[in-house]
This record gives sequence, C-alpha cells and structure tokens, in this order.
Amino acid sequence: MNSADKQIRNFSIIAHIDHGKSTLADRFLELTGTVDARHMRAQYLDRMDLERERGITIKLKPIQMQYKGYTLNLIDTPGHVDFTYEVSRSLAAVEGVILIVDATQGVEAQTVANLYLALQQDLQIIPVMNKIDLPNADVPRVRQELAQLIGVDPESILAVSAKTGEGVEAVLERIIAEVPAPKGTLDAPTQALIFDSYFDDYRGVISSVRVVNGAIRSNEDIRFLATKTQTKALEVGHFGMEFQPKPEIKAGEIGYIVTGLRDIEKAKVGDTISTTKSVATALPGYQAMKPMVFAALYCQSGDEFERLREGIEKLKLNDAALDYIPEHSPALGFGFRCGFLGMLHMEVVEQRLKREFGISVIVSAPSVAYRITTTNKETKDYANPMDWPEANHIVKVEEPWMSVTVVSPNDWIGPVMQAVTDRRGVYKTTEYLEGGRLVLHYEVPLSSLISDFHDTLKSVSQGYASLNYDYLGFREADVTRLDIHVAEEMVDALTMIVNSDEAYREGRRVVDTLKDILPRQQFELKIQALIGGKVIASSRIAPLRKDVTAKLYGGDVTRKRKLLEKQKKGKKRMKTMGRVSIPADAYIKLLRR
Repeated sequence: MNSADKQIRNFSIIAHIDHGKSTLADRFLELTGTVDARHMRAQYLDRMDLERERGITIKLKPIQMQYKGYTLNLIDTPGHVDFTYEVSRSLAAVEGVILIVDATQGVEAQTVANLYLALQQDLQIIPVMNKIDLPNADVPRVRQELAQLIGVDPESILAVSAKTGEGVEAVLERIIAEVPAPKGTLDAPTQALIFDSYFDDYRGVISSVRVVNGAIRSNEDIRFLATKTQTKALEVGHFGMEFQPKPEIKAGEIGYIVTGLRDIEKAKVGDTISTTKSVATALPGYQAMKPMVFAALYCQSGDEFERLREGIEKLKLNDAALDYIPEHSPALGFGFRCGFLGMLHMEVVEQRLKREFGISVIVSAPSVAYRITTTNKETKDYANPMDWPEANHIVKVEEPWMSVTVVSPNDWIGPVMQAVTDRRGVYKTTEYLEGGRLVLHYEVPLSSLISDFHDTLKSVSQGYASLNYDYLGFREADVTRLDIHVAEEMVDALTMIVNSDEAYREGRRVVDTLKDILPRQQFELKIQALIGGKVIASSRIAPLRKDVTAKLYGGDVTRKRKLLEKQKKGKKRMKTMGRVSIPADAYIKLLRR
C-alpha cells in the first residue's frame, strides 16, 4: 500500500495567551530559511492589522518549512479563551503539539485547557519552557510545575528563549524525533478535512485542508460531502510565505484548494472534500460551536445593511464560531443578532467589519441565551431580551452556567475568591501547584462572566491570575427584563436581562451613565429604567436655553414675557415630538461596568 510521506511532520504550537507562540514560530521561520533576514519582522505570521496592534493571535496560521530533508507543517494558534475553537480545529490537522509555558509565569488556566484538548486528540506533546532569558525567570519551579501537570521527567522539558533563539534548534530536532509521521494512504479514496477557509474576491472560496487519504490534483473535479457541492480545484498547493501552487497535494500534507465557489455556505469548515471519482465517506468534522454571548449589530447608516450582510457572510466563512440571524429594531433599523464565543470575540468581529469592509456598527448590550418554559408548557431559548414572553406567561427561566478554572498565586487568593463570589460563583475544589500557586474550580453563571470579569480578575490579582471556562448546562434563574426609555421612547439596544436582586442597582447605573454621556437637547430629556412598566430609576437632563430676548432693547416688559411664553410652548411641543439619537460610544461605555 502506498503510504503518506514519512518525511512529513505536522505540528501545532499551543499555550496560554502571551507565552511566546508567535515569537517561537518566528525563530522556526528563520532557522529553516523560510523567511530571509531582510523580510523578517516580529510576529511574522500575524498578518491581520488587528493582531499586530493588540499583540495577540486571532486566527490560526499554517506554514510549511523545510529542515534537514523533512517537511515541517506548522499551525500557529491563538491563546485567548474566546478562540479555543481555532485551537481545536488546528489540532485535528496535526500529529503533535509544542506546549509552551512562560518561565516567569508558570502554568496558567489556558495551558491546562489546551493540554486537555491535545490529550483528547491523542497527540504527541513536546513541553517547552520559554523566556528563560528574562531576569525574573524561575526555571526550576516552572520545570517542576510543567512536569507535574503533564506527568513527565522534568529533565525532558526543553528550556528556550524564543526571543534570542537559545535552545530553539533542539525543539525542531525533538519534533522530527518524536512527532509521528502522518498515517494516510495514497491509494485510498480521497479525503481532505477543511480546517479553515476564507473568501477571495477574485478566486472565490479558498479552503485550508489536511489531506488524510488519497490526493487532490490541480483542475480535478472535487465535491464537498456535507453540502453535496461539486466544483473544480482551480489550484492546489502548500502554504509558504505566499501560496505555493503544486500539481497535487497528497495524503499526510497540509495545503490549500482554490475552489472558485462564490456561495460561501457551500464550503463549510469541518466538511470533507473528495474527488468526484472517489467513493469516500465523510471524516468526523468539528462539533458545532455553541455561541455563548449574544448581541445585535446595527448599521450606523441605514443604507449599509446589504454591505453589513455581505461582510458578516464573509467573516462567517473565516470564523466558523460566528452565528447570525437578521433582526429589526424600530429605533436602529435593520441589523443582525449575532452569537459570539465571548466579549473579545465580539470586539474582534466589530473591528474586522470596520477595517476589512469599512462598516461602522452599533453593538447592543450583550446577553446570554435564556431557556424559558411558558404556561402552555413550551420550552424555548431566547437570545434577544425583546422577544421574551409576557411575565405572566413565564413559568420558569433557566440560564447557562460555566465551569470556571482560575490559576492564581497564593498571595492573591483572598481577593480572587471574593471577585468570583461577587459574581455568584459556587466554590468546588482547590488544587495545589508547585511554587505556591493554586488552581481554583468554581461554577459561575455565564451572565456574570461576559461583561468585565476578566478585567476584574486581572485587577484584583495585579495581573497574575488567569482564567478558563467551559460550558456546564442550564440552571434555574431569578432574573427579570430591564427596559430603558429615553425621551419617553424605549431603546431596544439597551434592553437587558438582569438578576432580580441587582435590578435596581443596574437600572440606576444605566440611568446615571446615560445622564453623563448623552448630549443636552433643546428640550428636557427624561431617562428611565423600567421593570414591567414600573419606573425603578429615573433622571433628567435640563434643556439648552437660548436667550430669545437678546435682540430686545428697552420697551415694555410684556414683550419679553410674550417671547419667553412662546419659547416655553415650543419646548413643550419638542418634548412630546423630539427624538434623541444615542451616540455609538454611549453603548460601548454602558457595556463597561
């Protein structure tokens, strides 16, 4: 049987955010001569402007390197908890992983989460300790901590500095020695798993694939097994610094296929590509990602709706975790209710729409999906607070809960535990790591995590605590709908679901925040927070006063009085008819508690 090339090594780099994945990838590119010194720049694989500005990886990046007669296919992955889905997709395309830990920070929450992802896929793990050049690196402690976590001999952990290049060559040698060669066969029916895709205006959908069995040739007729779509592979090849076209990509290889498809729904991530001649079965794809945070995106300009639709469709192809359905608001017009994996994911989608498609959007207050059972025994999930049934028709409301892992040094354990308890967290267990660090396990409602919990945690621990969370299930909740009215009109985008105990405090916060940030009008502006039609908090913004009597010089005082009365009537009429446009930054300020 004709097996896959034994000189291929497919591997990924996984780690907690900011532990040096992209910098290590830079050194690999230099060592293997993939990028020459003239063109080298820091975080070379982070192509998106947003990634370079924030210093984080958002999208997985594949690249092929040649080293000592071996073909090394690397996939660089994100580290933030919101992009775990990108990591899990990368791991399905490789046989081994480099697990990096920062020698100054030690094991963190995402280190543990990513390790479990790799173990589930039964991948070869190469533990690496990075940043040993820093003066505050604690090599013996972190080596012991990592060895304890993985269950290996501490001496087998490689110590490197991705910044200076020290020890990096040993990592490449270990990959060749320990990561198994791919197992596929060239004679079997063709199967290629799509692990990423993006849309090119000139060439249509370009899919990133791992060929498991068989081969796909340029200009060959191919089919997508899930969507039953047939097309031609206009071009196939490998990922170099640019696309590198080849006559074919074979079993065991990672590459790309230019499909020419214009309908992006026909080339979904997780689908299997085969040739029309092969009788192949679909590979196990990816478990559909469940959105955790929901918010509506509206155009700032009403005539941009079609552009917004097109932008979201193209982002969806490149970001399989994004969900959306059309929505209409009387105040904000047409838009989309989108599902995100977390607040950072929401922020990134908003920024990508602005940069890549030139669309500025208004984002509504984020919420989670609540499960409601009504009096007619119907149970349904509601992501939009505006769609909730009337209060007298609701029998039971349930909300999603998360299993939360917090890794923190012992010094900050009090403030960290207090921060989680304040968010209605239920304590479960504690584990002890080497060097006075603890792993705390909690169960917390998702609604308590989505606004600014990550920032709070970093603040109370002076940046040392780290967080990871996984979905647990639905539990009964005591919540209510909070409506916000401005100038006697309901603002749909500010309607939110809050815990009954916190309803007054949250209503007061929103009213006071709006009072500070809304511009004054020619008429008195009323701001109110209501629950079930009852006002629980209110405020007012005094009107701007124009001196209508300035042009009067002397004369009878009644002339002034007449003008002031006329002005009073005008303001009264404006109060009943006036409409207020809430600036986009007001919504953003309200999201930050």
